[in-house]
Amino acid sequence: MLKTTTTNIEGQPIDRYLDIVVGEAILGANIFKDIFGMVRDVVGGRSDAYEKEMGKAREIAFQEMEAKARAVGADAIVGVDIDYEVVGQGGSMMMVSVSGTAVKLK
Repeated sequence: MLKTTTTNIEGQPIDRYLDIVVGEAILGANIFKDIFGMVRDVVGGRSDAYEKEMGKAREIAFQEMEAKARAVGADAIVGVDIDYEVVGQGGSMMMVSVSGTAVKLK
């Protein structure tokens, strides 16, 4: 499914705006990843464990949003927005939320 952060698709007119669609994923990081991430924060560098978890969450959120768009008969999703949040006590969980407008193209 075509997804874009823009409000239109060049060369493909929008026939109908169908619905706002959202996908969300919240993943808990296990204690060892948390400890490793804290060590990385102290000594510098990137945290591969967190990057992998965020990638998984983002993929799940996009899959959920696309499934909802297909369910309403959409050809594409425009105006896609991606948000990242840390939630839970002490930031123990990561959330990715994606949203956009499901559209039918001409």
